[in-house]
Amino acid sequence: MSWLPKSPKARRRLWVVAAAAPILALAVGLSLWAMQDSVTFFYSPSEATAETAPAGRPIRLGGLVEAGSVHKAADGSVAFVVTDNAGTARVLYHGDLPDLFREGQGIVAQGSFGPDRVFQASQVLAKHDENYMPREVADRLKEKGEWRPEGAGAGQGRETL
Repeated sequence: MSWLPKSPKARRRLWVVAAAAPILALAVGLSLWAMQDSVTFFYSPSEATAETAPAGRPIRLGGLVEAGSVHKAADGSVAFVVTDNAGTARVLYHGDLPDLFREGQGIVAQGSFGPDRVFQASQVLAKHDENYMPREVADRLKEKGEWRPEGAGAGQGRETL
């Protein structure tokens, strides 16, 4: 066995590393496998296609609430459309919306798409003040060149990256 070190101390270290490596790999693998159900991916409406966000898979959908799209039903459900100015997604939510929810603002909805491609939201998060937009939503809008900061007037144009 010429590949083993000649020193007994070095051989012991090699055996300890050789014994610990599979145990560590197994621990990491089991941890990742256990967490696979708690991972929630974020998509903008234009990215949430049937291939990337299949029906029944829990995701977060973020964008701007389209003006004129909020419809409240008598049973307490609310339907609205979320857009990133490149695509839209219809959202259905049963429950109380956050107090700051309104048309034209950034939101993040957690839930899953149904077979009819209507997003069934289990939770809706709205911005907390006038200057806040969820980071994921702002990043997606900036990537698509659709970012319009609140302070930009009609003469200033829009900020793009």
